[in-house]
Amino acid sequence: MDETRNPAPGAPHRLRDAARRLPRWWPLPLCAAVGLAGGLGYGVATPPQYSATSYVIVVPQRADPATALGFAQAYGRVVTGSTVLADAQEDAGVPLAELRANVQVATSPDAPMISITGTGSRARDASDIANAVANSLTATGNRNAANTGVRLLMFSPAAVPLAPASSSTALSGAVGGSAGGLLGALVLLVRPGNRGRRAAGHAAVPAPAHAGHPPVREMA
Repeated sequence: MDETRNPAPGAPHRLRDAARRLPRWWPLPLCAAVGLAGGLGYGVATPPQYSATSYVIVVPQRADPATALGFAQAYGRVVTGSTVLADAQEDAGVPLAELRANVQVATSPDAPMISITGTGSRARDASDIANAVANSLTATGNRNAANTGVRLLMFSPAAVPLAPASSSTALSGAVGGSAGGLLGALVLLVRPGNRGRRAAGHAAVPAPAHAGHPPVREMA
């Protein structure tokens, strides 16, 4: 017959005594350590991301500078269209859906300039994507130069980045540790023991008792 072993009656009391012997600030280092471990794990598990940017400028041929600025805004909106990306797909060497997800475009309200940023898990991939899309946009725009009166030129090709643009493992660990420490500090502020001590400190103090006076007899 199997015997069922019951825990010793004093085990819960020993656990409570051990918890009372811990310093009041123990949640702070515990939460900081958990946050640090989480940040380091995220930094190790997440692959680095590189980014590279190329610039295309719109040059007026038979148009004024204001028209060139307007065409720069218009071409910036069609960079991620199927026509431009389809021509750049072969040079970039990535599928069309991945190419569209790894391209960001920005234009300036003051200059006829288009910036094309490519991202990738390798430095060479980021620069190849940015330059392939910029070359495709330049070729697409120049095919219509006779009608638009402007030409597109590669102003500055993207260089191979030397360092990833994403945060490093050390930085991720520091952010995680800081967040954990902040959480531990909040736990210390809202612990029931703190509220109980504050409530005890504001408990009402009974008024001192007044001694009674003996009755005064009237003289007959």
